[in-house]
Amino acid sequence: MTGVDPARLDDSQLMKELETIHRTRHDTLLYGSNDALRAHNDRMAGLEGEYLRRHPRRLVAPGRTREGARERD
Repeated sequence: MTGVDPARLDDSQLMKELETIHRTRHDTLLYGSNDALRAHNDRMAGLEGEYLRRHPRRLVAPGRTREGARERD
């Protein structure tokens, strides 16, 4: 794993890491090597998993659910 174990990050550090990895995702997908993309996938999964572990009851916008998406159509 690359970077600090997500479980060891405080909440503000975790959010900063998530913002950074989401911001760099597109370029990594388009221009990164297979190894870079694999590392990015692993890191993103770890960070997102930690966020979800800490926030199991996070706010989910109605429009971001399958039912909500169908209502938009």
